[in-house]
Amino acid sequence: MTTKSSYGTPVRYTLIAAAMAFGFGVTTAAIADDAAAPQAKSDSMGAAISDTDLTAKVKLGLTGLKGLHGSDIKVTTTNAVVTLDGTATSSKAKSMAERTALSVDGVKSVDDNLRTPHSSGTAAKTEHLVSDTWITAKVKSDILADSACKGFDVNVVTTRGVVVLKGSLANQDAIDHVKGVAEKVDGVKSVITSDLIVSKKVG
Repeated sequence: MTTKSSYGTPVRYTLIAAAMAFGFGVTTAAIADDAAAPQAKSDSMGAAISDTDLTAKVKLGLTGLKGLHGSDIKVTTTNAVVTLDGTATSSKAKSMAERTALSVDGVKSVDDNLRTPHSSGTAAKTEHLVSDTWITAKVKSDILADSACKGFDVNVVTTRGVVVLKGSLANQDAIDHVKGVAEKVDGVKSVITSDLIVSKKVG
């Protein structure tokens, strides 16, 4: 094997070798920098995909459960929080759906908005009661504030938006007037004045 002393190497070859080494160094560094550069990613996209997967898993878990037969359940997921909307055939079915959704790996919590026949009926009844109570209070307030009705006692009863007025007023014009006051209240379907009578003003 033959070796050459560095003293025998022409200067130009030494410069070329140095330049090549320098060039390789730059290329290697550039590649290293590219490799070390963080890769752009979308956290929102990742979350959306994860939520979609969780929704699919929850739906799969609910499908085929005998206890949920006849229930109509909609599943949505946001940031790993599952929301159940729709109807369940019973309170037991409602609880089963919630437990099943919560058991899926990755689900943080479950918002159970499922309605049962009993809860739906109760909610509807409560809504009617609240609405009728508000209408009654509003009609009374408007009648008391009306100058044409001052000094007369008018009783107000509301059932499913139908207002019944009872009491006495000075004349038929006053009865018609108070009826108009009641009819202007939001939520009033009709006003019955057959129990209002014409009487002298109570002084």
